[in-house]
Amino acid sequence: MMTIESFDFTVILVVATLGFISLTKTILGFLKWVRLTFFRQPKNLNDYGSWAIVTGCTDGIGKALAFQLASKGLNLILVGRNPSKLQTTSEEISERFGAKVETRNVVIDLAESSGAEIAETIGNAIEGLDIGILVNNAGLSYPGARFFHEVDSELTDGIIKVNIEAATWITKAVIPVMLKKKKGAIVNVGSGSSGGICSFPLYTVYAATKA
Repeated sequence: MMTIESFDFTVILVVATLGFISLTKTILGFLKWVRLTFFRQPKNLNDYGSWAIVTGCTDGIGKALAFQLASKGLNLILVGRNPSKLQTTSEEISERFGAKVETRNVVIDLAESSGAEIAETIGNAIEGLDIGILVNNAGLSYPGARFFHEVDSELTDGIIKVNIEAATWITKAVIPVMLKKKKGAIVNVGSGSSGGICSFPLYTVYAATKA
């Protein structure tokens, strides 16, 4: 027969055990994060393939990523809507890295092109190339904060096309190359507005498409 004292001890033991397991799990998770963040050896990106695709590569994060990939010796397919900006980026990469990095420019307006057109354009651009990395970085937002009902249909359609549809169709065009050789890496650049902060007032469509 279980006494009150033994029952209390059993409850305390169970609770303590569960607490120990929970604490251990948290500590192990933190140690794993420390190891992966500070001590893990970086991957050799060239193992994926000799070419990388970067969309939205003429400014900001996309341009920085293009230069970083070039510094690893990867050839680049630069995708953007502005021919002059693409040419400038390509020339800057050539000036810094010389002949060891080849670049090819693909001019396409992701907000104006259909999914089929995007897939066909990218498919033609990568034909015969050893594509190892795809960076879907291109993104579109508002020119300024505004309420949801104030966002016109053309801008709404463009944001949805660039942030969701374009990344989907470009990935669809590239995936077969990676599947054929059974390796590759796809990076979809998101936004803190989709989860890093509690809300993103006056940028509803952008935050939703980035989520």
